Amino acid sequence: MSDQHDGLLAVSGSELQERRERVFLLLAGFFLCAMTLLNVIGITRFVQLGPMQIAVGVLAYPLTFLCTDLISELYGRQRANFMVTVGLILNGFILAIMALANAMPAIDPVSQPPWQTIELANSIGLPDGSVVEQSVELFSLVYACTAGAVVASMIAYIAAQYIDVFLFHKIKQWTGGKHLWLRNNGSTMVSQAVDSFAVISITFGAVFLAGDITISALLVLMASNYVFKLLAALIDTPIIYLLVSRLRPYLGIEKKTA
Repeated sequence: MSDQHDGLLAVSGSELQERRERVFLLLAGFFLCAMTLLNVIGITRFVQLGPMQIAVGVLAYPLTFLCTDLISELYGRQRANFMVTVGLILNGFILAIMALANAMPAIDPVSQPPWQTIELANSIGLPDGSVVEQSVELFSLVYACTAGAVVASMIAYIAAQYIDVFLFHKIKQWTGGKHLWLRNNGSTMVSQAVDSFAVISITFGAVFLAGDITISALLVLMASNYVFKLLAALIDTPIIYLLVSRLRPYLGIEKKTA
C-alpha cells in the first residue's frame, strides 16, 4: 500500500485527471460502439450459438453492461447515468437520420446503381409487417429491418441501462462496498431480462400480430437473448475484477461504499 501511495504522490493532479478522462473516454467509446452496432446491424442476420438463436446486433451488446458497471464502480453513479443519457441521444439521432433518409425521394430508377434495388424471386414479409412482392430497394429493406429495432432498443435501453446503474449502486450500498461479483451479476441479471423482453416483443410485435411469427418463436428469441447476455455477464466477472484492481491504483481512485 505504501508503494502505491508513494507512486500516486509522484503523479501530478493534472496527470491523474488526464488518466481518468482517457479511461472514461475509452470505456464510453466501447459502450457507444456496441450500442450503435446493435442499431446498425440489428436483426439483419440471426446466428445459431448452440441452442440459442441470436441476432448479430446482440453479440457486442453485453459489453455495454460491463462498461456501465466499470464506470459505476470507478467513477460513480452520476458519470454512469451521463453515459447512458448520451447513448439515448445517439439512439434518437440514428433514428432521426434513418427516418429522414427514408422520407427523401430516391433518384430516378434509370440512374440507380445496380445494387440499390434487389429483384425478388418470391414475396417476403418485412419486420414492419409489410410484404414485398417483386423488388425492393436495398435501403428500404435495411430500414425495415433496423428502424423498428432502433425504436425497440431505445425503449429497452432506457429501462435496462438505468435499472442496471440503479441496482448496481443499491447492491453496493446494501453490501457496504463488498462483493463486486454480486452487484455486477445481480444488476445485470435483472436489467438484461428487461432488455431481452422489451426489445424482442417490440421489434417483432407487428410480425406477430400479422401472424408471421409464433409465440413459441418469440419466446425462443427472448430466452436465447437473455441466456446469451447472462452467460456473458458471468464470463465478464473475472474481467471486471481484474480491470478494477488494475485501474484503481492507476487512476488514483479510492474504494467507496456508495
